[in-house]
Amino acid sequence: MAKTQLNVRVDESTAAAARRRAHQRGLSVNRYIEELVKQDAGEAGRAFVDAAADFMKQYESVFAEEFGAPAPDAPAGPSGGSGAGAAGTERRSRRAKPAAQGKR
Repeated sequence: MAKTQLNVRVDESTAAAARRRAHQRGLSVNRYIEELVKQDAGEAGRAFVDAAADFMKQYESVFAEEFGAPAPDAPAGPSGGSGAGAAGTERRSRRAKPAAQGKR
């Protein structure tokens, strides 16, 4: 991994807080900031997935009308059973499809 030097100016109280928190965690200030950036990116990713799921739920009827109802073996969601069995079935069917397509 290439290292890049970043010259950033922050006020002294922010710099002191960063040094203190990095020291408390046993990290360099650079490593502490790197972890903050990764954490922020992870939170943004989770927010995106949550927003996408909300969008799909809100427009579920529109998608069903446009593309039809889910296949009978598709997981039914939270009220459709234990969840583990449905996910297992879904995984098996995904693996089976590429093999069937390869025979064509």
